[in-house]
Amino acid sequence: INDRPCAFRYPRGTGLGSTLPSINEKIEIGKSKIIKEGKKLAILNFGARLNETLKAAENLSKKGVPITVVDARFAKPLDEKLIMEIAANHEVVVSIEEGSVGGFGSHVMQLLSNRGVFDKGLKFRAMILPDQFIDQDDPKKMYEKAGLDSDAIVNTIENALNSNVVIAQNKNKSSN
Repeated sequence: INDRPCAFRYPRGTGLGSTLPSINEKIEIGKSKIIKEGKKLAILNFGARLNETLKAAENLSKKGVPITVVDARFAKPLDEKLIMEIAANHEVVVSIEEGSVGGFGSHVMQLLSNRGVFDKGLKFRAMILPDQFIDQDDPKKMYEKAGLDSDAIVNTIENALNSNVVIAQNKNKSSN
């Protein structure tokens, strides 16, 4: 990338579940990778939660909920084409990242909102780090406290699937 700013994030430790691509494989800027294909719901993973996302997908598959898992790889530019295809073919879309409000999930939500996808009933949830201090601990426990472990992913998805929120309309408008 030599025509715009870019940043790389290198987490500590090993990348569990990650395989390095062949030296000849080119990664196209802004393109996501479908890891697992399913129906009804999709998870867009951005960053180091992919292993937990796959665990959650496996747990839900055992309950009869086939899931699409996408390794988003890029926050900018977004893979708009794939995100729109996912939104058109799934009832629920969940984004997961080790970031805060204003990150990857916010960019996805803005894209879907601008394209009118929510008008058609798509359920969307963005899983992010909470806006609070989490005491230093074993990483597994920290992710559990942050609500970004596989159990939290499963709970978020099950809650979204079971959600039937209806916004009440006020029919008795008073005139002044």
